[in-house]
Amino acid sequence: MKQVVVLGSLNMDQVINVKEMPKKGETILGLGMTRVPGGKGANQAYAIGKLGGRVSMIGAVGQDENGRKLKENLDSVGVNTDSVMELPDVPTGNAVITVDQAAENSIIVLQGANARLTTADIDANKQVLSESDVVVMQLEIPVEVVEYTAQMASKLGKTVILDPAPAVPNLPEKLFTYLDVIKPNETELEILSGMPVTNLEEAAIAAKSLLKKGVGKVIVTMGEEGSLLVTEGEVKQFPGEKVKAVDTTAAGDCFTAAFVVAITSGKSCEEAIIYGNRASAITVTRKGAQTSIPDKNEVPL
Repeated sequence: MKQVVVLGSLNMDQVINVKEMPKKGETILGLGMTRVPGGKGANQAYAIGKLGGRVSMIGAVGQDENGRKLKENLDSVGVNTDSVMELPDVPTGNAVITVDQAAENSIIVLQGANARLTTADIDANKQVLSESDVVVMQLEIPVEVVEYTAQMASKLGKTVILDPAPAVPNLPEKLFTYLDVIKPNETELEILSGMPVTNLEEAAIAAKSLLKKGVGKVIVTMGEEGSLLVTEGEVKQFPGEKVKAVDTTAAGDCFTAAFVVAITSGKSCEEAIIYGNRASAITVTRKGAQTSIPDKNEVPL
């Protein structure tokens, strides 16, 4: 199995369950709160490890209890955390996640140590990148660090995968040229392309606009509708698994991780997407971020 490195965020999630999402200016009563290890980068590294992949993580936490717990949780599934820095003067990242009874969520992220990552930190970890075959990133760390890493990884001949969440408009045009795979959901695809994405046809058109920017493949995750693979030669839909969702937190992270585990195990892109759909379908039937991730025995390749 090939080696993966994940560059990204580590957050301690505070998950608040509510009956319905509050409206603007409204005060509501919560149904309960739990603290769960999260952060898109850590979620993906954790899921890769739990699904049987070989993975290291580059990131930053504070020198606090949350940071220690996040690293311990990654260690528990075999993630190499030697490149997760502990910064003395900033707290570990936090996220406040509201989940309603329809299993939909809204998320506010306080970046903390994640915002302190610099290109110098990437230079310091160039050996980790050199020893990996696949580099996976998201957008909860500074964009300039993501672009710098993507360029370095591309020059080193690595497969570069970006999960563009949370999506921001006007990403550097050069960044797209370094990406072998980009995996937005419908909302993220709308933001990246500036086009409406309300159905499969619109999703395909918007995805093709990213191909024109230089991306190798676009995989659009679309919840119950499954996933869409868009390349220069084809547009192919992969139906989603039918399950009863209780919490969609980390579903996209689990998909990305499962996709990566599959391709680093020698599976085709199409087989990897099917595997990603299967794994993420299990995730939405459970609460929390890393607590919802299935293991390799539940989702055998």
